[in-house]
Amino acid sequence: MSESSPLPLFASSVDPGPSFADVLRRLAPHQLPGAGMDKPSTNDIPHGTTVVAIRFAGGVIMAGDRRATSGYQIASRRIEKVFAADDLSGVAIAGAAGPAIEMVKLFQVQLEHYEKVQGETLSLDGKANQLGQLVRANLPAALQGFAVVPLFAGFDTARKRGRVFSYDVTGGRYEELDFQGQGSGTVHARNWIKAGWREGLSADEAISLAIASLFAAADEDIATGGPDLVRRIFPTVAVIDGDGYRALGDDDVEARSQILLQGAERGGHES
Repeated sequence: MSESSPLPLFASSVDPGPSFADVLRRLAPHQLPGAGMDKPSTNDIPHGTTVVAIRFAGGVIMAGDRRATSGYQIASRRIEKVFAADDLSGVAIAGAAGPAIEMVKLFQVQLEHYEKVQGETLSLDGKANQLGQLVRANLPAALQGFAVVPLFAGFDTARKRGRVFSYDVTGGRYEELDFQGQGSGTVHARNWIKAGWREGLSADEAISLAIASLFAAADEDIATGGPDLVRRIFPTVAVIDGDGYRALGDDDVEARSQILLQGAERGGHES
C-alpha cells in the first residue's frame, strides 16, 4: 500500500474488524515491522539501548537515553526512544531501531483505528495485548538478529493508577509491579532504581530516580549515552498520569541533569 494507492474497499458483507494490524497483514504484509529482512547484518543496524519505566504515586515515568549504536560505533547521539502511544499511555523501545520505530508507528495507528471503529478506547490491558501481538509478528526478524523489546506503560483509568508492562521477543507480556528497564544498560539502571524506589514516590522523585538510573547505566555500559553538556543532549523523559502523557522539555531535563552531575562531582571529590 503505497502513498499513491487508493484506500482498500470492503463489501458491505465483509467486516475488516477493529485491528489495523490484521487488515495490514491481509492486504500488505510487507509493511509489517521486520518484513523483508532476509539477509541481516546486525552490526550495521542501529540499536537503541537503555529505557526505563517507574511507577509513582499518581502514574508512571518513562525515560530513555539518546544513544544508538551499530556494533562498537555510535550510530546516533539523538535518537528518540520514548513515544506517546495515545493520550494515556507510552511506549519505549530497545533493540533494532528501524523495526522498533516502525512498530511504534503501527501501534499508534492501531490504537487510533480501534477507537474510530469501535467508538471507544481500549483498556490498558487491551493496549498491552495489542503491542504484544506486534512484537510477536516481529519474531521471524528477531530470530535473525533484529529483536525489538519494548516497554509499555500508562495510566489505568479503571484502577486509577500507573501500570508498567514488559515483553520478551516472542510477544510474551508481563506486568511489573514497580519498575522495569530494557536494553543493554538495564542491569545497572534497575539496580539503581531498586535502591531508591519506594511506595508513594512523587513524580519529581521518580523523574530524578529515572535520570539517575540512566546516568548509572551510562557509567557502566558503553552503549548507553549519558547527559552531554557540550552538545546539550539529555535523556528523554515523559510523565503519564490522569492528566495524560506529557514529555518534559529539554531545559527541565537539563536542569535536573546538572543537579545530578554536580552531586556526582562532589561525591567524587569527597572520596
